[in-house]
Amino acid sequence: QVQLVESGGGSVQAGGSLRLSCAASGRTFRLFAMRWFRQAPGKEREIVARIMWSGDSTYYADSVKGRFTISRDNAKNTVYLQMNSLKPEDTAVYYCNAAVVGAEYWGQGTQVTVSS
Repeated sequence: QVQLVESGGGSVQAGGSLRLSCAASGRTFRLFAMRWFRQAPGKEREIVARIMWSGDSTYYADSVKGRFTISRDNAKNTVYLQMNSLKPEDTAVYYCNAAVVGAEYWGQGTQVTVSS
């Protein structure tokens, strides 16, 4: 089992920045990749960014490329999502996701609200 705890959400004006954190605990040695998803009201959950637990491979959704940066601190078992130049359309609940071979785990979600 892997437990995930997100933090760092909040309210910000358009153009502002927030940094989300996701701390993993439990059987973290099995981690394969970490991802951030988001879900806006009335919309499906969508992937925002992904980082492999080893190596430098990352992925970003087109809507956040150039504005968001995913990173990790393996020593702290923590993944971050730095969000800059935020837009109202970034408003959503953001979820951390951990992938291991044969399973995946979700955090509880953290609300991000961007006002115009």
